[in-house]
Amino acid sequence: MAKPGRPGASKGNKKGPTKGTGGKNKRSLEGRGPTPKAEDRAWHPAGKRKAAAERYAAAGGKGKPGGSGGARPRAAKKEDDTETVTGRNSVLEALRAKIPATAFYIAQRVEMDDRVKEMLSIATHRGIPVLEVTRPELDRMAGFDGVHQGVALKVPPYEYAHPQDLLEQVIDRDEVPLFIALDGITDPRNLGAIIRSTAAFGGHGVIVPQRRSASVNSAAWKTSAGAAARIPVALAPNLTTTLKEFKKQGVFILGLAGDGDVDLPSLELADRPVVIVVGSEGKGLSRLVTENCDQVVSIPISSAAESLNAGIAASVALYQVATVRGQRG
Repeated sequence: MAKPGRPGASKGNKKGPTKGTGGKNKRSLEGRGPTPKAEDRAWHPAGKRKAAAERYAAAGGKGKPGGSGGARPRAAKKEDDTETVTGRNSVLEALRAKIPATAFYIAQRVEMDDRVKEMLSIATHRGIPVLEVTRPELDRMAGFDGVHQGVALKVPPYEYAHPQDLLEQVIDRDEVPLFIALDGITDPRNLGAIIRSTAAFGGHGVIVPQRRSASVNSAAWKTSAGAAARIPVALAPNLTTTLKEFKKQGVFILGLAGDGDVDLPSLELADRPVVIVVGSEGKGLSRLVTENCDQVVSIPISSAAESLNAGIAASVALYQVATVRGQRG
């Protein structure tokens, strides 16, 4: 009668002890070689940026996408890796700027004006698929409060420029830098309005912090009325650090606040290199940003109004700077 084994003991292999590989699986021990570069991995953000740049070049773009020539697509946030630009002005400007679009949607029986004809011409010339869809389908693509005007464009998600790159580009062109920076503004429609005003009054770009800030999405595209295709937006990992770096390069930091120590009409730094920092309507400028401002500027308003919307405040400040520069130019 066989003796019971010890608890937890295992029976030996009837075929004898396990042998070594003996070279039979030598290939499995050799490894897989060096790790591919990030840009060579299609799923990696760097790989997606490389692919986007190649698509941009194939579409006829010049220079680096997202620099002074327009907006760049960035790593995806959405599952389909795209953003939807709606509205005739926004779509037409995106097509003119040669944003690497993947599809152009047009409503059935849409009213054909000159803008729609130009959109069709550009899309056909660039080989962008033109898809006729129903208006309910466009309504779904545009979102709850989107106004598509019968057209929509699928583009890669926006890729931001680097603040220092933008500053160097302006300096290289021998121009006087004029930037707008956002501090705590989370509404993309405000961002879109500020991008539009920056384009209207000769600004060179918009700087947004990486955290707690509005992003360039379809709502910002729409509100910008196409200006997002022409005015670059830079992403600052830390806004305070970026402002300090700009100051080292001779750029003056101007904060907008209701209790500023200088009235906007009395501003003497308008013709200097400046960054105008706009805070949220509720909280205003953060403490760290305020401490790094060369001047805190207020916009005189009627006592009947408590404050100005961030987009409007930025527009007024940009207009004042543009006016002074025009007078002294």
